[in-house]
Amino acid sequence: MYFQRIEDLRIDHDLTQQQVADILHCNREVYRRYEKGTRTIPIDFLILLADFYGVSIDYIVGREPR
Repeated sequence: MYFQRIEDLRIDHDLTQQQVADILHCNREVYRRYEKGTRTIPIDFLILLADFYGVSIDYIVGREPR
């Protein structure tokens, strides 16, 4: 599944893919694939990103407005 919002949140916070990958303790290429939707993002990574950005998981997956 493709989540445009993880890319939007990263850009809004002036972060590189490498910086977010470091937060998730994964390879930058793996994170890039999450942004592009070619790899499914694990729920524990969604939780980390939601906590980091101060949004809900529902927001990230497009189920609610910010």
